[in-house]
Order: sequence, then C-alpha cells, then structure tokens
Amino acid sequence: FFITIILHAVVQEYLLDKVNRRLHLSKSKNNKFNESGQLCVFHLVSSVWMFFSLISQEGYLFHLSSLWENYPHVHLRFQVKFFYLTQLAYWLHALPELYFQKVRKEEISRQLQYICLYLLHIAAAYFLNLSRVGVVLLFLQYVSELGFHIARLFYFTDENHQKMFDLWAMGFVFTRMVTLTLMFLAVGFGLARSENQGLDWEMGNFNTVLIRMTVLLLVCLTQSWLLWKFIRFQLRRWREFRHEQAVRKKAAAKQPLRPMKRDSLGHHENGVLKAENGASPRTKKLKSP
Repeated sequence: FFITIILHAVVQEYLLDKVNRRLHLSKSKNNKFNESGQLCVFHLVSSVWMFFSLISQEGYLFHLSSLWENYPHVHLRFQVKFFYLTQLAYWLHALPELYFQKVRKEEISRQLQYICLYLLHIAAAYFLNLSRVGVVLLFLQYVSELGFHIARLFYFTDENHQKMFDLWAMGFVFTRMVTLTLMFLAVGFGLARSENQGLDWEMGNFNTVLIRMTVLLLVCLTQSWLLWKFIRFQLRRWREFRHEQAVRKKAAAKQPLRPMKRDSLGHHENGVLKAENGASPRTKKLKSP
C-alpha cells in the first residue's frame, strides 16, 4: 500500500509535472491529464506483467479449459498472488489520493465509481478462487483502458488527435464481447459441468448455482454500464464534431470577398492595369536627363 503511494508520487513529480509545465493546460485539463498519466503507467506495467505471466507460465490463453478445470484454484503461484495483492493495494491507495490530489467534487463521483468496481471485481476473483478467469479478463480490461488513456493524453497535447479515440472504440467493443464470452464459457458452462459442486469454506469451493448466477449477473451489469457510458461518450463526441463543422461553415459564409485592387488609374485585371473605361491607360514618357 505504501509502496504504491511512493511510486505514485515519483511518477507525478518526475514525469507528469514536467510535461504539465510545457503544455500550460487549464486546471480541469491538468487534473484529467494527471489522472490519465498515472493510469497509463499503471495499466502499461500491469498489462506487460500479465502478458508475460499468461504466455510464459500460466498458458491460459492457449488452453481455455484450464480457466475452469481443477476448480477451486486455491494454490496460486507466488507471481499471481503477488499480482493480485498489488492490484488491491493500488486501487485502495487511489481512495485517499482523491483527497491529496484535490480532485474537483464533480469528478470525485466518477472516479469513485471505477475505483470501487475494480476493487469489487478483483477481490471477488481472488477470494472466490476465480483467479485464472480474473487474470485474463483483467488483462483485456487493462489493455482497453491503456488505449483510452493514451488517446486522451495525445488529445490534451493536440486536440486534432481524434483518430486514436476511433481505434480505442473498436478495441473497447471487442473487449466487451470477449469478456462476456469468456465469463459465460468459464462460469456458466465450465463450472456448471464440474463434478466438484457445492459450498465448502475449508476447501475454498464456491461452485454453487447461486454464486455462479451472482457472478454472471455482476459482470453483465458492469459490462452493460460500461457500454452505456461508451455510447454516451461517442454521442457527445459526435455532437461536438457537428457543432464544430457548423461553426466553420458559418465562419466561411460570413467571410467577405476581397475587393479588387484599384488605384488612381484604374484596376488590375489578369495582371494588366485597366482604366475605368476598360482601355489600357497610356504610359507616361520619361524625360531624358
């Protein structure tokens, strides 16, 4: 817990504060930039950590049946257990950071929502011994969130960077589909057909119909809520884009035409000086010295 606080302060002081001094952002954008910067570093480190763990040691991505086989998964590798404890410590430390960072009141509720959701899902996966499914789903979620915060950082540096959000949008929808598919496959199908059914606190077995339905309902509600927020975000972007297009069209329509360049002799036409009656003016003869 205290290590995460120290790492948070190091990233803020030696990385984000230096960038903020160069960008000269407003206070609201500065807070969002710091939030995205911190989460970008955290999601990047966690994603790389989980990727090497899944590929080199666990192998869950190549054998999906291992997500529910031999449940309950009580005996964890040290690296997996340390990863879960690190995740819980980080999201717990994010609660007092809301006070120390002096987050605005209208932003506190939004940040509390995703902090509490992360704590709830990570703790449920750890204490219900669904650690294998939890690691895979958390990896997908962190990669999706990493894309969003990278796009956000680029947007704060230059508001013309909009294509990053389009790439993130495709990844977001893909993540929601894969998350629901894996949950129904592992919990709704795999654990339902497992021979080890029943509730046993000593063995760490929570494979009952009620618990499985509760877990599936929790995940489905969370994914639906995320999709609803995603749709609202995309609609707001679309309205802002339409508004900018309308303002540009009005500005172009109101822009006055440049008048012809005229002088005392007439006006210029196709690079030739014309008199007022359309004839070319007579050139004056220069007197020799």
